[in-house]
Amino acid sequence: MKLLVYGAGVCGSLFAARLHEAGLDVSLLARGERLASLRRHGVQLAEEDSPAVRRVSVPVVEHPDGGYGLTAVLVRTHQVDAVLESLAGLEGDALFLHNWAAGAEPLGAAIGRERVLLGFPPLGGTMDGDVIRYRATNFMTSRVPMPIGEPDGGTTPRLERIVREFRTAGIKAKAEPRMDAWLRTHAAFTMPLGQAVHAAGGPVALADHPEAVRGMLHLMRQNLAALPTPPVPRAFAALQTLPEGLLVAVLRRFLCSTTAVHSGLSDVSPATAAELGRLAEQMRAHAKFRLAMGGSGCSAASQPSAQPGSPAGPSAPLCVGDD
Repeated sequence: MKLLVYGAGVCGSLFAARLHEAGLDVSLLARGERLASLRRHGVQLAEEDSPAVRRVSVPVVEHPDGGYGLTAVLVRTHQVDAVLESLAGLEGDALFLHNWAAGAEPLGAAIGRERVLLGFPPLGGTMDGDVIRYRATNFMTSRVPMPIGEPDGGTTPRLERIVREFRTAGIKAKAEPRMDAWLRTHAAFTMPLGQAVHAAGGPVALADHPEAVRGMLHLMRQNLAALPTPPVPRAFAALQTLPEGLLVAVLRRFLCSTTAVHSGLSDVSPATAAELGRLAEQMRAHAKFRLAMGGSGCSAASQPSAQPGSPAGPSAPLCVGDD
Protein backbone atom coordinates (compact mmCIF):
# COMPACT_ATOMS: atom_id res chain seq x y z
CA MET A 1 0.00 0.00 0.00
CA LYS A 2 1.34 3.39 -1.04
CA LEU A 3 1.13 5.82 1.88
CA LEU A 4 1.20 9.60 2.18
CA VAL A 5 1.77 11.31 5.52
CA TYR A 6 0.21 14.78 5.36
CA GLY A 7 1.91 17.03 7.90
CA ALA A 8 5.65 17.28 8.54
CA GLY A 9 5.54 18.47 12.13
CA VAL A 10 6.61 16.41 15.11
CA CYS A 11 4.01 13.63 14.90
CA GLY A 12 3.90 13.44 11.11
CA SER A 13 7.67 13.27 10.80
CA LEU A 14 7.98 10.65 13.55
CA PHE A 15 5.22 8.57 12.00
CA ALA A 16 6.66 8.75 8.49
CA ALA A 17 10.15 7.89 9.75
CA ARG A 18 8.90 4.80 11.58
CA LEU A 19 6.96 3.58 8.55
CA HIS A 20 9.92 4.20 6.24
CA GLU A 21 12.36 2.40 8.53
CA ALA A 22 9.96 -0.56 8.58
CA GLY A 23 10.16 -0.76 4.79
CA LEU A 24 6.77 0.67 3.86
CA ASP A 25 6.23 2.74 0.72
CA VAL A 26 5.64 6.12 2.38
CA SER A 27 6.11 9.76 1.39
CA LEU A 28 5.99 12.82 3.65
CA LEU A 29 4.25 15.97 2.45
CA ALA A 30 6.01 19.21 3.41
CA ARG A 31 6.28 22.78 2.21
CA GLY A 32 8.42 25.88 2.62
CA GLU A 33 11.47 25.80 4.89
CA ARG A 34 10.48 22.43 6.32
CA LEU A 35 10.49 20.90 2.84
CA ALA A 36 13.94 22.32 2.13
CA SER A 37 15.31 20.99 5.43
CA LEU A 38 13.89 17.52 4.85
CA ARG A 39 15.37 17.36 1.36
CA ARG A 40 18.78 18.34 2.67
CA HIS A 41 18.95 16.37 5.90
CA GLY A 42 16.03 13.96 6.02
CA VAL A 43 14.00 13.57 9.21
CA GLN A 44 16.40 14.33 12.07
CA LEU A 45 15.61 12.52 15.31
CA ALA A 46 17.05 12.63 18.82
CA GLU A 47 15.77 10.95 21.96
CA GLU A 48 14.84 13.66 24.46
CA ASP A 49 18.00 15.60 25.38
CA SER A 50 20.48 13.22 23.75
CA PRO A 51 23.21 14.88 21.64
CA ALA A 52 23.05 11.96 19.19
CA VAL A 53 21.01 12.81 16.09
CA ARG A 54 20.10 10.24 13.47
CA ARG A 55 18.74 10.97 10.02
CA VAL A 56 16.00 9.06 8.25
CA SER A 57 15.81 9.70 4.51
CA VAL A 58 12.05 9.65 4.10
CA PRO A 59 10.92 10.58 0.56
CA VAL A 60 9.36 14.04 0.68
CA VAL A 61 6.92 15.65 -1.73
CA GLU A 62 5.57 19.17 -2.08
CA HIS A 63 2.58 18.24 -4.21
CA PRO A 64 1.07 14.75 -3.91
CA ASP A 65 1.03 12.93 -7.25
CA GLY A 66 -1.86 10.62 -6.46
CA GLY A 67 -2.02 6.86 -6.37
CA TYR A 68 -1.98 6.67 -2.57
CA GLY A 69 -3.97 3.91 -0.96
CA LEU A 70 -4.00 5.81 2.32
CA THR A 71 -3.28 9.37 3.38
CA ALA A 72 -2.54 9.77 7.09
CA VAL A 73 -3.30 13.32 8.22
CA LEU A 74 -1.24 14.52 11.19
CA VAL A 75 -1.81 18.25 11.58
CA ARG A 76 -3.18 20.56 14.26
CA THR A 77 -6.93 20.86 14.70
CA HIS A 78 -7.14 24.38 13.29
CA GLN A 79 -5.24 23.34 10.15
CA VAL A 80 -7.66 20.60 9.08
CA ASP A 81 -9.94 22.80 6.95
CA ALA A 82 -7.06 23.75 4.65
CA VAL A 83 -6.00 20.11 4.41
CA LEU A 84 -9.50 19.04 3.39
CA GLU A 85 -9.33 21.25 0.31
CA SER A 86 -6.21 19.39 -0.83
CA LEU A 87 -7.56 15.94 0.04
CA ALA A 88 -10.71 16.52 -1.98
CA GLY A 89 -8.61 16.25 -5.13
CA LEU A 90 -6.94 12.98 -4.13
CA GLU A 91 -8.14 9.40 -4.23
CA GLY A 92 -7.81 6.76 -1.55
CA ASP A 93 -8.75 6.57 2.11
CA ALA A 94 -7.87 9.30 4.60
CA LEU A 95 -6.96 8.53 8.21
CA PHE A 96 -7.24 11.59 10.44
CA LEU A 97 -4.77 11.31 13.34
CA HIS A 98 -5.08 14.42 15.49
CA ASN A 99 -7.14 16.18 18.16
CA TRP A 100 -10.73 16.35 16.93
CA ALA A 101 -14.08 16.70 18.69
CA ALA A 102 -16.39 17.48 15.76
CA GLY A 103 -17.09 13.95 14.61
CA ALA A 104 -16.61 12.52 11.14
CA GLU A 105 -19.45 14.47 9.49
CA PRO A 106 -17.52 17.63 8.47
CA LEU A 107 -14.64 15.52 7.21
CA GLY A 108 -16.90 13.29 5.14
CA ALA A 109 -18.83 16.27 3.77
CA ALA A 110 -15.57 17.65 2.34
CA ILE A 111 -13.93 14.53 0.90
CA GLY A 112 -16.61 11.83 0.89
CA ARG A 113 -17.88 9.84 3.86
CA GLU A 114 -16.61 6.57 2.43
CA ARG A 115 -12.98 7.76 2.59
CA VAL A 116 -12.84 8.80 6.26
CA LEU A 117 -11.23 6.92 9.14
CA LEU A 118 -10.49 8.36 12.58
CA GLY A 119 -7.60 7.75 14.92
CA PHE A 120 -5.01 9.24 17.21
CA PRO A 121 -1.20 8.92 17.24
CA PRO A 122 0.54 7.89 20.49
CA LEU A 123 3.53 10.01 19.51
CA GLY A 124 5.10 12.94 21.26
CA GLY A 125 8.06 15.25 21.00
CA THR A 126 9.26 18.78 20.44
CA MET A 127 10.99 20.65 17.63
CA ASP A 128 14.55 21.80 18.36
CA GLY A 129 15.36 23.73 15.20
CA ASP A 130 15.05 21.06 12.51
CA VAL A 131 15.64 18.22 14.99
CA ILE A 132 12.71 16.36 16.50
CA ARG A 133 13.34 15.43 20.12
CA TYR A 134 10.98 12.56 20.82
CA ARG A 135 10.09 11.22 24.22
CA ALA A 136 11.78 8.01 25.31
CA THR A 137 9.70 4.84 25.50
CA ASN A 138 8.90 3.76 29.04
CA PHE A 139 6.55 1.28 30.68
CA MET A 140 3.60 3.66 30.51
CA THR A 141 4.03 4.91 26.93
CA SER A 142 4.82 1.42 25.59
CA ARG A 143 1.35 0.26 26.65
CA VAL A 144 -0.50 3.03 24.79
CA PRO A 145 -1.93 1.82 21.46
CA MET A 146 -2.75 3.81 18.35
CA PRO A 147 -6.56 3.58 18.13
CA ILE A 148 -8.06 3.57 14.63
CA GLY A 149 -11.71 3.20 13.79
CA GLU A 150 -14.46 3.52 11.25
CA PRO A 151 -16.81 6.46 11.87
CA ASP A 152 -19.74 4.07 12.33
CA GLY A 153 -17.81 1.75 14.63
CA GLY A 154 -17.85 -1.16 12.21
CA THR A 155 -15.12 -3.65 11.43
CA THR A 156 -14.20 -3.50 7.76
CA PRO A 157 -11.55 -5.13 5.56
CA ARG A 158 -9.77 -1.78 5.08
CA LEU A 159 -9.60 -1.17 8.83
CA GLU A 160 -8.20 -4.64 9.44
CA ARG A 161 -5.69 -4.15 6.61
CA ILE A 162 -4.47 -0.80 7.94
CA VAL A 163 -4.14 -2.08 11.51
CA ARG A 164 -2.27 -5.14 10.28
CA GLU A 165 0.11 -3.07 8.13
CA PHE A 166 0.89 -0.65 10.94
CA ARG A 167 1.47 -3.46 13.43
CA THR A 168 3.86 -5.07 10.95
CA ALA A 169 5.78 -1.77 11.04
CA GLY A 170 6.06 -1.99 14.83
CA ILE A 171 3.26 0.47 15.56
CA LYS A 172 0.84 -0.76 18.21
CA ALA A 173 -2.29 -0.07 16.19
CA LYS A 174 -5.66 -1.19 17.54
CA ALA A 175 -9.12 -1.23 15.98
CA GLU A 176 -11.34 0.98 18.15
CA PRO A 177 -15.12 0.55 17.65
CA ARG A 178 -15.92 3.76 19.61
CA MET A 179 -13.41 6.07 17.98
CA ASP A 180 -15.61 9.16 18.02
CA ALA A 181 -16.29 8.73 21.75
CA TRP A 182 -12.56 8.13 22.26
CA LEU A 183 -11.68 11.44 20.58
CA ARG A 184 -14.32 13.38 22.52
CA THR A 185 -13.07 11.86 25.79
CA HIS A 186 -9.52 12.76 24.87
CA ALA A 187 -10.58 16.34 24.09
CA ALA A 188 -12.41 16.58 27.42
CA PHE A 189 -9.11 15.80 29.15
CA THR A 190 -6.61 17.40 26.78
CA MET A 191 -8.19 20.81 26.41
CA PRO A 192 -8.15 21.79 30.12
CA LEU A 193 -4.65 20.31 30.36
CA GLY A 194 -3.39 22.24 27.34
CA GLN A 195 -5.04 25.47 28.44
CA ALA A 196 -3.59 25.21 31.94
CA VAL A 197 -0.09 24.40 30.70
CA HIS A 198 -0.25 27.23 28.16
CA ALA A 199 -1.40 29.72 30.81
CA ALA A 200 1.34 28.63 33.22
CA GLY A 201 4.12 28.68 30.63
CA GLY A 202 4.87 24.95 30.66
CA PRO A 203 4.04 21.69 32.49
CA VAL A 204 6.62 22.08 35.26
CA ALA A 205 5.50 25.65 35.95
CA LEU A 206 1.90 24.43 36.25
CA ALA A 207 2.92 21.69 38.67
CA ASP A 208 4.22 24.40 41.01
CA HIS A 209 0.65 25.74 41.41
CA PRO A 210 -1.53 23.06 43.06
CA GLU A 211 -4.63 25.27 43.03
CA ALA A 212 -4.30 25.72 39.27
CA VAL A 213 -3.98 21.94 38.90
CA ARG A 214 -7.07 21.56 41.07
CA GLY A 215 -8.98 24.01 38.84
CA MET A 216 -7.82 22.08 35.77
CA LEU A 217 -9.13 18.85 37.30
CA HIS A 218 -12.52 20.48 37.95
CA LEU A 219 -12.77 21.41 34.27
CA MET A 220 -11.80 17.89 33.21
CA ARG A 221 -14.54 16.48 35.43
CA GLN A 222 -17.07 18.94 34.08
CA ASN A 223 -16.19 18.07 30.49
CA LEU A 224 -16.35 14.33 31.15
CA ALA A 225 -19.73 14.70 32.85
CA ALA A 226 -21.05 16.54 29.78
CA LEU A 227 -20.15 13.69 27.40
CA PRO A 228 -23.13 11.88 25.87
CA THR A 229 -21.52 8.48 26.55
CA PRO A 230 -19.27 7.01 29.26
CA PRO A 231 -15.57 7.87 28.82
CA VAL A 232 -13.54 5.86 26.32
CA PRO A 233 -11.21 4.35 27.41
CA ARG A 234 -12.97 3.57 30.70
CA ALA A 235 -9.82 4.46 32.66
CA PHE A 236 -10.73 8.14 32.26
CA ALA A 237 -13.66 7.53 34.61
CA ALA A 238 -11.09 7.52 37.41
CA LEU A 239 -10.87 11.30 37.02
CA GLN A 240 -14.50 11.45 38.17
CA THR A 241 -14.35 8.91 40.98
CA LEU A 242 -10.96 9.02 42.71
CA PRO A 243 -10.38 11.50 45.56
CA GLU A 244 -9.51 15.00 44.41
CA GLY A 245 -6.39 15.26 46.56
CA LEU A 246 -4.99 12.03 45.17
CA LEU A 247 -5.64 13.09 41.57
CA VAL A 248 -4.04 16.51 42.08
CA ALA A 249 -0.92 14.81 43.45
CA VAL A 250 -0.81 12.35 40.53
CA LEU A 251 -1.30 15.11 37.96
CA ARG A 252 1.42 17.28 39.51
CA ARG A 253 3.82 14.34 39.44
CA PHE A 254 2.96 13.67 35.79
CA LEU A 255 3.51 17.33 34.85
CA CYS A 256 7.06 17.14 36.22
CA SER A 257 7.88 13.88 34.44
CA THR A 258 10.07 13.59 31.36
CA THR A 259 7.06 12.06 29.59
CA ALA A 260 5.14 15.33 29.98
CA VAL A 261 8.09 17.62 29.31
CA HIS A 262 9.04 15.82 26.09
CA SER A 263 5.50 15.07 24.88
CA GLY A 264 4.78 18.45 23.29
CA LEU A 265 3.11 19.96 26.36
CA SER A 266 6.06 22.33 26.62
CA ASP A 267 5.05 23.95 23.33
CA VAL A 268 3.29 27.17 24.35
CA SER A 269 3.46 28.69 20.86
CA PRO A 270 0.63 30.65 19.18
CA ALA A 271 -0.09 27.54 17.11
CA THR A 272 -0.86 25.63 20.30
CA ALA A 273 -3.23 28.38 21.41
CA ALA A 274 -4.94 28.29 18.01
CA GLU A 275 -5.38 24.53 18.21
CA LEU A 276 -6.83 24.71 21.71
CA GLY A 277 -9.19 27.46 20.57
CA ARG A 278 -10.49 25.38 17.67
CA LEU A 279 -10.91 22.33 19.89
CA ALA A 280 -12.87 24.45 22.35
CA GLU A 281 -15.13 25.65 19.53
CA GLN A 282 -15.84 22.06 18.54
CA MET A 283 -16.72 21.08 22.09
CA ARG A 284 -18.97 24.11 22.53
CA ALA A 285 -20.75 23.34 19.28
CA HIS A 286 -21.32 19.73 20.33
CA ALA A 287 -22.60 20.77 23.76
CA LYS A 288 -24.90 23.35 22.17
CA PHE A 289 -26.30 20.69 19.86
CA ARG A 290 -26.94 18.37 22.80
CA LEU A 291 -28.64 21.20 24.68
CA ALA A 292 -30.93 21.81 21.71
CA MET A 293 -31.74 18.10 21.63
CA GLY A 294 -32.65 18.14 25.32
CA GLY A 295 -29.41 16.79 26.78
CA SER A 296 -26.90 18.36 29.13
CA GLY A 297 -25.02 21.20 27.46
CA CYS A 298 -22.63 22.25 30.19
CA SER A 299 -18.95 21.92 29.37
CA ALA A 300 -15.69 23.60 30.33
CA ALA A 301 -14.69 24.45 26.77
CA SER A 302 -13.30 27.92 27.27
CA GLN A 303 -10.21 29.91 26.54
CA PRO A 304 -7.60 30.36 29.31
CA SER A 305 -8.44 33.33 31.50
CA ALA A 306 -7.37 33.11 35.12
CA GLN A 307 -3.73 33.10 36.10
CA PRO A 308 -2.16 29.91 37.50
CA GLY A 309 -2.71 29.71 41.23
CA SER A 310 -5.93 31.69 41.22
CA PRO A 311 -9.02 30.09 42.78
CA ALA A 312 -10.66 29.77 39.38
CA GLY A 313 -7.78 27.65 38.05
CA PRO A 314 -6.36 27.85 34.53
CA SER A 315 -9.63 28.69 32.79
CA ALA A 316 -13.21 29.46 33.65
CA PRO A 317 -16.00 26.95 32.94
CA LEU A 318 -18.50 27.69 30.21
CA CYS A 319 -22.06 26.40 30.19
CA VAL A 320 -23.17 26.58 26.57
CA GLY A 321 -26.35 28.57 26.25
CA ASP A 322 -25.28 31.19 28.77
CA ASP A 323 -24.58 34.53 27.11
